[in-house]
Amino acid sequence: MKLTMLGTGNALVTECYNTCFVISDKDKHFMIDGGGGNAVLYQLKQAGLNWMDMRDIFVTHKHLDHILGAVWMVRMICQYMNQGSYEGEARIYGHEEVIDILRKMGMKLLPKKQSRFIDDRLHLIVVEDGDKAEIMGHEVTFFDIGSTKAKQFGFTFDMGSGEKLTCCGDEPYNEIEEKYARDSKWLLHEAFCLYGERDIFNPYEKHHSTVKDACELAETLNVENVILYHTEDKNIAKRKELYMAEGKEFYHGNLFVPDDLEVIEL
Repeated sequence: MKLTMLGTGNALVTECYNTCFVISDKDKHFMIDGGGGNAVLYQLKQAGLNWMDMRDIFVTHKHLDHILGAVWMVRMICQYMNQGSYEGEARIYGHEEVIDILRKMGMKLLPKKQSRFIDDRLHLIVVEDGDKAEIMGHEVTFFDIGSTKAKQFGFTFDMGSGEKLTCCGDEPYNEIEEKYARDSKWLLHEAFCLYGERDIFNPYEKHHSTVKDACELAETLNVENVILYHTEDKNIAKRKELYMAEGKEFYHGNLFVPDDLEVIEL
């Protein structure tokens, strides 16, 4: 399996794309979030991925930098279904609020000849805290991260052989996530900025973490590999170098600070 980072930035970045990614197992794919617009289609193309192959999509929450790209996926899927050039079905998962937004936007913005495929061949699936689904032949468990901003879900992905990948969304880890995050082989966690630059970016006011915070957490949770994302982009050329240097002071596992379109073997 592999993970392709379509985007790695926070909501207001201009030097990279908003955070979203794809988990792939051979010819099957699980797409998480869509970033803030139709640039997700460009990112997929640049990554060598066909948007039509994204048959399972999970949208973590309603913020613009996560859901608008998914709206474009709804549009593309329904348009190509109507043209007769999209075979089979697709599924988009999200909590009730997310699914309600996607359904309403699809119904209001698309012509009826396209929107008729919503809830027919394009299945919009509401998930509750603790719900499970089989995606790419793997069990995925969705969970509420306990956000105080907008309701948001993360997920844990059963990789087989007792190993799991856990995504904590784009807010700091909450102790209610421990049963999912602890002992993960892979943990995806946001890191808005360096701890040394917290007075510049004010991550705590935005309900975000620093690199130090995320890495100390991973050390405590006995995580083997950590991927940091949803970052600022003011020094994008040196981001990887600087974040790796700070992170390795507090975490002794394998640390990844990917750039957009970077592929990580899982």
